[in-house]
Amino acid sequence: MSPPSSRNPGVPLELDWVLSAQVNRSAVERRIASLAGRRTVKKDWQAAWLLRAITCIDLTTLAGDDTPGRIHRLCAKAKQPLRPDLLQRLNLGQEHITAAAVCVYPSRVRDAVEALRGSNIPVASVATGFPAGQTPLPQRIQEIEQAVEAGAREVDVVISRSYALTGNWQALYDELRLFRAACGPAHMKTILAVGELATLRQVYQASLVAMMAGSDFIKTSTGKEAVNATLEVGLVMARAIRDYQERYGHAVGFKPAGGISTAKQAMAWQILMKEELGDPWLTPQLFRIGASGLLTDIERQLSHFVTGHYAARHHMPMT
Repeated sequence: MSPPSSRNPGVPLELDWVLSAQVNRSAVERRIASLAGRRTVKKDWQAAWLLRAITCIDLTTLAGDDTPGRIHRLCAKAKQPLRPDLLQRLNLGQEHITAAAVCVYPSRVRDAVEALRGSNIPVASVATGFPAGQTPLPQRIQEIEQAVEAGAREVDVVISRSYALTGNWQALYDELRLFRAACGPAHMKTILAVGELATLRQVYQASLVAMMAGSDFIKTSTGKEAVNATLEVGLVMARAIRDYQERYGHAVGFKPAGGISTAKQAMAWQILMKEELGDPWLTPQLFRIGASGLLTDIERQLSHFVTGHYAARHHMPMT
């Protein structure tokens, strides 16, 4: 899968819009309750949606014990996420289904690039002092440059949460513009770390600033915070994406990450994307799910669809 072909170039910071932004929490909660309570996809359609979800997964490992061998096994899974017998049973034997990307630490980018050679699956690297973003600015910029030099085609950067928490939107914008320049040809996915922001209003404001600074995607979380991707936050970020596109004409991608481990959760995010942003946000060009264990559950659900029973997890190993 390729990153979005039409990039968001960014725009000058429109501070008046950012400062005047408001979010009605009770309305957000009602909207999510409506979505969660009434939206379902059944049988053949469910299988199709789950197959689509696989193509939107950024298959991720961000562990201290990552080794070249683990990275190679993860990349092999990204290239062939479903067992061949399942593909045959689903009448997809000739279809080429892969994960959207493989996401790793900068030190493991070269391993992933080598393992994915011959495929069109991009390597995404976290950077900028992931997950806290507390290292000095020159070091964070250098980390982006090193990841891109190693072959990363996408870079997941983290914002300085202090700028969002104190309302220093100009500083956040300026920093993200530096990150965008350092990314060069690589696409920039900006992580807001929503669990460490204080309000939904700050989530909306940070989303706007990140997009104005040229982010190709905005992403909920690092997966390391106490609270990660929630549908409430996703709705606020999706509305920001929609408002930004209506104002400037640039489509920005969305990536929930952290705590998404079941097929049911993946379906809920897909439904949210379809209803709030439309069908283009059901493709890997504009929608990604950052996950490590999600693929296992999706594979088990598809196995149940074709066989009538659930396979043991050890029949569908990740690495």
